[in-house]
Amino acid sequence: MDASRIKTLEEGMAYEQSREGPPPGFPKLPPIPAKRYTDQVFFDLEIEHLWKKSWLFACHMDELPEPGSFYLWERIGSPIFIVRGRDDKLRGFYNTCRHRGAPVVREQTGRRNLFVCTYHGWSYDDKGHLINMRDPRDFPDFDKSCHSLVEVGVEVFGKMVFINLDKDAKPLMDYLHPVPTDMAQFQSENMRLVRKTTLDIKCNVKILLDAFQETYHLKSIHQKTVDRFLDHLGTYIELWPNGHSRMVTPHRDPNWVDPGVEGLPEVETVGEVGRVNNFSYNIYPNIVCPPYASGNSLIIFWPKTINTMEIEVIWVAPDWGDGPLSDIWETRLGNFDKILEEDTQFAEQIQISVESDGFQGTPLSYQERRIYHWHEHLDRLIGEENLPEGTRIEPLMGPYIMDPYASKAGE
Repeated sequence: MDASRIKTLEEGMAYEQSREGPPPGFPKLPPIPAKRYTDQVFFDLEIEHLWKKSWLFACHMDELPEPGSFYLWERIGSPIFIVRGRDDKLRGFYNTCRHRGAPVVREQTGRRNLFVCTYHGWSYDDKGHLINMRDPRDFPDFDKSCHSLVEVGVEVFGKMVFINLDKDAKPLMDYLHPVPTDMAQFQSENMRLVRKTTLDIKCNVKILLDAFQETYHLKSIHQKTVDRFLDHLGTYIELWPNGHSRMVTPHRDPNWVDPGVEGLPEVETVGEVGRVNNFSYNIYPNIVCPPYASGNSLIIFWPKTINTMEIEVIWVAPDWGDGPLSDIWETRLGNFDKILEEDTQFAEQIQISVESDGFQGTPLSYQERRIYHWHEHLDRLIGEENLPEGTRIEPLMGPYIMDPYASKAGE
């Protein structure tokens, strides 16, 4: 991170700590309509225009360690499997045999040179080509080349493997811009997989996505944990293109060092500003990533139904060499699990409340503008003409969206 960016962050946090209200001219944010969390038509549009057309995290490269490795992904209704080919290239396919739709792979992970449908024995290579079929005599004039597995987009950022079901999607790095440039100091390409867990929660996915976009809740929810060392009033926020955003929150004591990471390997390229402040990225639509020099989590939010969701948590760390992880990680992960429990403790009750007649919408403060930015971009994807009555967000954040690395787009 260059000197000008560091200066921007430091001055931004100082301004946030000293201001007495929103900056002059900042608009009063209209409430987020209640129906966005409860309307089935809106939820269906969200699945179709957001989740099925965005680049979504699928797995970590450590889960595809060698040629022939595959990973089964079943998040947004359509089963997909990703395979690392003998040419070392990643490819993704619908897990649907081109004969009568049976699954081609049934295990979550594994390694194969040939993918054989166990229903009727049709077989495919690691490029998805149909190479053999049982009783070919009964399929006269059948062209195998027209019956390859249906492919989906697969690309990699660092060691994070993403998929996109939209055949017209822009390249991953264009979609993610400016996240990769800003996160470069944390070297995501050199992070090893530490742990992967999931948590089912009975609420609309946006209820918890909203919660992770702000630090306004720290003094209430995290009194004995995060609030002890972070100053939420100093949180500096940047709204970025494509719905992405980032917030940086200063430590209450600039000399504070997390004792829970002492002695762990660190990424040497992380600068001072990244070590004495708390960064948190929202990689649109559903990844929250607070990176540290000693490793970080990816907190990933997945819709299941209109009022149920799942949180997937991926932990990665700099290479620790041969042998097991340091025992320090047991404490570190335990501390994180406690904080996550604090963040999710009211989610089911909030869902019940937003479904009641007493919930009229969500009024947002200046501190919560990342939430508005997230929802506003969702409306762009769905299209104003498609939005159900009473769900639209008035577009207000355009003048506040910045691209700090405009010249780097597409590089």
